[in-house]
Amino acid sequence: MTAAPADPEFTGAAPPTPAEFRRALGMFASGVTVVTGLDDGEPVGFACQSFASVSLEPPLVLFCADHKGRAWPRIRNSGRFCVNVLGEDQVDICGRFGSSNGRKFDGLDWDLSRWGTPALRGVLLRVHGEVREVHVAGDHDVVIGRVRELEPVATDQRPMLFYRGRFGVEHDDRFSALGPNLWGWGDHWG
Repeated sequence: MTAAPADPEFTGAAPPTPAEFRRALGMFASGVTVVTGLDDGEPVGFACQSFASVSLEPPLVLFCADHKGRAWPRIRNSGRFCVNVLGEDQVDICGRFGSSNGRKFDGLDWDLSRWGTPALRGVLLRVHGEVREVHVAGDHDVVIGRVRELEPVATDQRPMLFYRGRFGVEHDDRFSALGPNLWGWGDHWG
């Protein structure tokens, strides 16, 4: 075995730029979700592709939210959230919640879950949870949540995938026309 390489700060290697980092990590396909919550009776939410399971016992998930986002601080204050896992045909929902402009819930059909969170209709899965821990990590918070209920909704549709800055892994499909930067560089999710 060889020793671990020296710290890049001391070897002269430059860390990746944000553009290089985004392009390289775009090689990892991820699902797309919308994290929702209710704050002072008003529904809030944001598009999120950083979502994963953490533990089976107790059931824990994690998601990451941008510090500069408008919705995440309000969801954090309420202490409860719903992760809505999007299907591949829900590009309009992703665009709505992935933008920093507009009111996300205007004209959108949704239900209030028994956990007091907005539950989007027609998604593949809803994960209802409570904020358990929040860890600051660079320009994002890593949120660990305790799962209170899993609600499979549409099990016969395919998931929305985000890969190389576009939806889906085959870029000759109908979603590729939206271009590589549907989630704009200037938008702040969360």
